[in-house]
Amino acid sequence: MTSSSKTKLSNAKNKSGQRTNPLTNLRRFDRSLPMSLLKAHEAVLRTFIPHLRAHDLSTQQWRVMRALAEVDALDVSELADACSLLRPSVSRIVQNLEGRGIIGRRPCERDSRRSLVTITDKGLNVIAQIAPESESRYDYIESRFGAKNLTQLYELLHELVDALDDPSAESADPL
Repeated sequence: MTSSSKTKLSNAKNKSGQRTNPLTNLRRFDRSLPMSLLKAHEAVLRTFIPHLRAHDLSTQQWRVMRALAEVDALDVSELADACSLLRPSVSRIVQNLEGRGIIGRRPCERDSRRSLVTITDKGLNVIAQIAPESESRYDYIESRFGAKNLTQLYELLHELVDALDDPSAESADPL
């Protein structure tokens, strides 16, 4: 929005000359879905970050390790998609974790231009060290929020993602 557009919005007046609020057709900020999801994300991460930092890991590095622990191998693009991270960020994370011996790369047999990323035995040992504390953090969240609420939240979040990612659904692009 240009500064002249902002000025027009802030100087908008109704027929009786009173200033109008351009936000009257916008939902309240405390009912903003992106903000609510962001606040929930940050609240959850606050329970995990101190423990991960004690192991010299970021939450993004932990995501990469966890994703790789459940598969044989992924290329960087697949890994970025699995972790909901940008490809350049995953490339940096892979370099860091590879340098620490936590993950490794191997050539892709089907496509020599690609390399596959795998977790090493050292990486699996790090996960094994972190897992009990991580699970205790989940137990804490469940004790505060409730097992039933947490189960329902997982289901609702998966439904929301499925609904918004469904390519067959009609697009109602508000922009």
